[in-house]
Amino acid sequence: MAKRIIVAGGGHGGIATGMLLAQNGFDVTIYEKNSRENMGHDWTDAFDRKAFAAVGIPMPDKSLYYLKHDITFYSPAERTSLKQSIPEDQLEINMERKDIYDHIIPFAEKAGVKFVYNCNIEGPVIEKNKVVGIKTYNGEIRGDLVIDACGANSPVRRNLPEETGIQREIGPYEQFRAYRAFYNKAAEPKDKYKVILLAEYEKGISWVVDNNGYTDVLIGKFYDFDINKANEIVDRLRPANNNIGTELVRGGHILNIPVRQPLGILVTDGYAAIGDSAFMTTPIIGSGIANTLKASKILAESLIANKDKEYTIDVLWDYQRDFYVKMGAGLAPIACIKLMISSLTGEDLDYFVDNHILTAKNMAIGAESNNIKAVAQLSTFPVFCKKMYNLFKNKTVAPKFTKMVTSMGKAIVVSAMMPRKYNKKKALKWVKNYNKCFKPYN
Repeated sequence: MAKRIIVAGGGHGGIATGMLLAQNGFDVTIYEKNSRENMGHDWTDAFDRKAFAAVGIPMPDKSLYYLKHDITFYSPAERTSLKQSIPEDQLEINMERKDIYDHIIPFAEKAGVKFVYNCNIEGPVIEKNKVVGIKTYNGEIRGDLVIDACGANSPVRRNLPEETGIQREIGPYEQFRAYRAFYNKAAEPKDKYKVILLAEYEKGISWVVDNNGYTDVLIGKFYDFDINKANEIVDRLRPANNNIGTELVRGGHILNIPVRQPLGILVTDGYAAIGDSAFMTTPIIGSGIANTLKASKILAESLIANKDKEYTIDVLWDYQRDFYVKMGAGLAPIACIKLMISSLTGEDLDYFVDNHILTAKNMAIGAESNNIKAVAQLSTFPVFCKKMYNLFKNKTVAPKFTKMVTSMGKAIVVSAMMPRKYNKKKALKWVKNYNKCFKPYN
């Protein structure tokens, strides 16, 4: 009898994994809280164009996407611009979130994946410390494995037993509260994709993007705010960004976007997390579609290789190990950079830019380079030494930078020490040390 796979939530990773499993004879059903037509936020996503190929899905029609503009970064004072220069073959694509779903869901359905919409998930069904299904408003649904694709605040992950070692709640400085809106385009902008770091000298970012005839505005903060506050900030952006019109065309919602390291432990008996449920976003920018689709391939391959076995944590640890070897170990240290940035004041960041510690070359991170090795290769040794001299002249910034380097070193070492085979005592000790690498600065 085919293994029955429950995918909790219609995240991209869950759909892609379900498709790959169904192609290999698994019985897969995806349970999604929204209706089909309401899946996906009303906005565009930027991601690596090779992400579809990772799971065997062809590129969509060219009319459905366009190449992302190079980003021009500004510190709060906006005295100096830092513009990316990314080779065209590494530029990410921009695509409507709903079009992404319209593209991948038919491939999943063709493979035999079943979709159940308007299904609210309350949590996991657990028997003898094993996840055996999900609780929904309509009752319990049971299967051989639950793949959690419910998102950053997944009701499945948040209700797992504490002894699994899986982090259930998201911590401080681990998600943006983000307002995203598309306004009419009132003028041609100087910068096609403008990002202000620590905008208004607050912890967060703002961006103003020329987006297919609209002006795309995002306000991201590490604190809660409402629509009135968002509108006030947009009004303050308009004088320096005359392309922001006064007509709200679409969007205008506030959502949470995870910006953190991947989940330490991804699996337990009968359970595997993927996508935002496992925090597979890039820790600084939050985009996670490419990471998630690539992880889907890793998860599916591990399940297919063990299709005749019970999905205990010992078996599922293959997915845990392979994800960290191929992806997680590279993303974790970048989270240390994000934590350092979140500790900076606006004046600190102005100093970084004005004294060429942070340059346009440092911002040239393309779709193929969201790992710590790529970041480390961006400066020659003489340039690096000059940057360090300027950095350590500033007695406010230097300690924060030193702490970041120490944390990055720990994250790299700890990630490499993850047990290759599951042992409960070793795994719980490892994840405790892993989580310690990402403590907020203040």
